[in-house]
Amino acid sequence: MNNTPLASLLRPDDLDHVFGQRHLLARGQIFREAIESGRIPNMVFYGPSGVGKTTVANIIAKRSNMQLYKLNGTSASISDIKAAIADSKTLLGLNGILVYLDEIQYFNKKQQQSLLEVIENGDITLIASTTENPFFYVYGALLSRCTVFEFKPLSWEDVALAVDRAMELLSEEERIKYSITSEAREYLSRSAGGDVRKALNAIDFISVALKRPEIKTIEIGLDQVKQVTEKAYGTYDREGDEHFDLASALMKSLRGSDPDAAVHYLARFLEAGDIITPSRRLLCSACEDIGLAYPQAISVVNACVQAAERLGLPEAYLPLTEAAIYLATLPKSNSVTMAYGMASGDVKKGKGKGFPRCLQNVHADSAEIEDKRQNYLYPHNFPQHWVQQQYLPDDLVGTTYYVPGDNKMEQLTKNYWEEIKK
Repeated sequence: MNNTPLASLLRPDDLDHVFGQRHLLARGQIFREAIESGRIPNMVFYGPSGVGKTTVANIIAKRSNMQLYKLNGTSASISDIKAAIADSKTLLGLNGILVYLDEIQYFNKKQQQSLLEVIENGDITLIASTTENPFFYVYGALLSRCTVFEFKPLSWEDVALAVDRAMELLSEEERIKYSITSEAREYLSRSAGGDVRKALNAIDFISVALKRPEIKTIEIGLDQVKQVTEKAYGTYDREGDEHFDLASALMKSLRGSDPDAAVHYLARFLEAGDIITPSRRLLCSACEDIGLAYPQAISVVNACVQAAERLGLPEAYLPLTEAAIYLATLPKSNSVTMAYGMASGDVKKGKGKGFPRCLQNVHADSAEIEDKRQNYLYPHNFPQHWVQQQYLPDDLVGTTYYVPGDNKMEQLTKNYWEEIKK
C-alpha cells in the first residue's frame, strides 16, 4: 500500500457513497437536483472539517466535466485566479472552469472582490468552502452571488460506516485481514466528533503501528483506539463558531434548568482545557437567569469560580460542576435583564432629560443658593423608611422598568412594598 492517506483513498467518487449529508445529497433534495442538472451554480459550502465539502466539490467537477482548479485561501493569490480566468478562454475551458476555493475566509476583501466580475459574467464557476460562518467572513457582494449550503457534522453511525469501509480497503490493499471490535468501532466513531477524516487518520496510524511482515490478521481493539483518540472529545476551535455554539449551549441549558445538559457542555469545555469561558458563562447565568429569584446565587457561583481558578485542572471540575448543577436547579427570573433592557432603551432614545431638583447635589456655587432649595425628603426620617417623592426625570414619570418575577423571593419583596406604599 502506498503512502496516500487512508482518507484520500476512501474518498467516494459519486454522491450516493458520500457519508452523511443526506439533507443535501438524498435523492429529491434541491441541492442534488441542481448538481444532477449539469448546470452548476456558484456556491459556498459551510461546515466543520472532515464532513465532505471537498469530496462533494470533486464529484461535482467530475460529473460536469469542467476543468477543476483547487485553491486554498491560505496560500492562493489573485494571480492564481487570473490563471484560471485565462484558461477559460482556451480549450481547457471548453466545458467551463470550476474553481474550488477552500478556506475562503483567509482571502481578504480585495482578493474576494477579484472574483466578482468573473463569476458574474460566467467565466468561471466558484465553489468556496469555509469552516467559519460565511455571513461574517465572506464579502457581502460575493456572498449575494452564491448560494450557501451548510454541511453538518456526521452522526457517529455515519462515521462508523466509514470505519467499516476502511477495514475492507486495508484488507484488500495489504492482504491482511483487518477488523475492529464493536467497542473500539463505537468509541472511535463517537470520539471523531462528526469528522470522518479524524477517524480514518486514527485507523491509518494504528495500522502502521501494528503491521508486521509475518502478521496476517490484525484486530484493532479499544485500548489501541483510546491511545490515539484520548483527547478527541475535548477538542474544539477556541476562536471559531464551535466555541461560541458551545458557550451558548451551556448558557441555554442552565437557563432551561437542565442540569444534565449543563454538566455535559461544561465537560466539553474542561476536557479541552478551557476554564475561563465556562466560568464566565456560570457567573453571567447567576445574574441573568437566576437574578432576584435567588440573589445569593452570584456569591455562591463566584466562590466556585475562584476555587476552580486556585485548583486548576483537573480538580477545577469539582466546584464548576457544583455551580452548574446549582444554577440549573434554582428558580429563574430575568426581571433584572428586562428592567435594564428597557431602561437602556430609553437612554439610547434620548429620554430622561435632567433630574428632579430634589435629587440633585447641593450646589454651593451660586449666590442664590437660599432660593434654590432642594426640598429633598430623607426617607429614613419617615415611618418604614419610605416617603413619596419624584425620582425619575420629568419626561419619564410613571414609567415602569422593573416588574417582579413570579418567584417566591420577588413576590415577597413586592408584597412588602405594596403594603408599605399604601
